[in-house]
Amino acid sequence: MNLLDHFKASPRYTIKWDNYFEIYDVLFKKFENKKITIVEVGVGNGGSLFMWKSFFKDNARVIGVELNPEAKSLEEHGFEIFIGDQADPIFWKEFFSKVGNVDIFLDDGGHRNLQQITSLVESVENINHDGMIIIEDTHTSYMKKKGFKNPSAYSFINYCNLVIESLHRRNPMTSKKNNIFSNRVHSLQFFDSITVLNISSKIPKESTLLENNDNKRVYFTDYRHNGYFIKSIKFFNKIFGEIKEGSMMHTIIRKIFHRNPMFSIHEKNKLRNYFRNINR
Repeated sequence: MNLLDHFKASPRYTIKWDNYFEIYDVLFKKFENKKITIVEVGVGNGGSLFMWKSFFKDNARVIGVELNPEAKSLEEHGFEIFIGDQADPIFWKEFFSKVGNVDIFLDDGGHRNLQQITSLVESVENINHDGMIIIEDTHTSYMKKKGFKNPSAYSFINYCNLVIESLHRRNPMTSKKNNIFSNRVHSLQFFDSITVLNISSKIPKESTLLENNDNKRVYFTDYRHNGYFIKSIKFFNKIFGEIKEGSMMHTIIRKIFHRNPMFSIHEKNKLRNYFRNINR
C-alpha cells in the first residue's frame, strides 16, 4: 500500500494536498522496516496520526503536537500527545528534553511565519542522522489572506533563503563562519507547498577543493568573464582585420572592454528582465 491508501483508510478525518502523497512515498522509502520516531505538529482529531501509524507499522513511535488540549484523548489509541504552542521556544526545549531526538519532524501546524520558523530553529539540533524536517503548506509564504500577511521579508520561504546561504558557508571561498544550519543541514528540497531539510551529523565543516592528474596543474586562459571582450574583438576584427593576441591593440581592447561599466549596466538590465518576467 502507498501512503494515499493509508490516508483513505484512516478512521479519523484529515486533509492533505493531493501532490503530497507521491512526494512522501519517495521521501519515506528509506525508513521502511526501520524503527523510527515521527513527530507531527498540528494533528487535529488524529486522522493523520492513524495514517502514519498504519504506514510505518509497529516500527514507528508516533508523536503528535497540538495546541488544542482535547487532542490528549488520542493517547487512548497509543499515540504520545504534547499540548503546546509551536511558536514558543521554551515549549520545544521541554519537548525534546522529554522525547529525545527524532527521525522525521513534520510541521503541519498553524503555517504562520513565526510558527514555522520557530519550529524549524528549535528542532534542527534534535534530528537523528539521516533524518528530516518537513514543513507543509509553505504556499502560505505567498498568501495575504487568512492572516498570513505574505509575501513578507520575514516569510518562512525567505528564511529558507538564509538557510541556503548557510549551507554555502561550508565553502571556504565565502569566508563566513558556520552556523547550526551549516553544521546540520545536508541539503534542502523544495516541492509545491513542501520544504524538506535533510539532516546529517557527518557534514565536513569545510569543503575541500580537489585536483586530478596528480596535481599537475595545466594553466590555460580563463575566459569566464570575457564575453564582452570577445564580442568587442570580433567587432574590431571586422574593421581593422585580424588583431593578433598580445599586440598593443589587443591589450588596449581587453583593458577597455573586459569590465566596461556600460556592459555592467547592460548585464543588470538583462538580469532585471529575467526576474521581472518570472513574476508575470
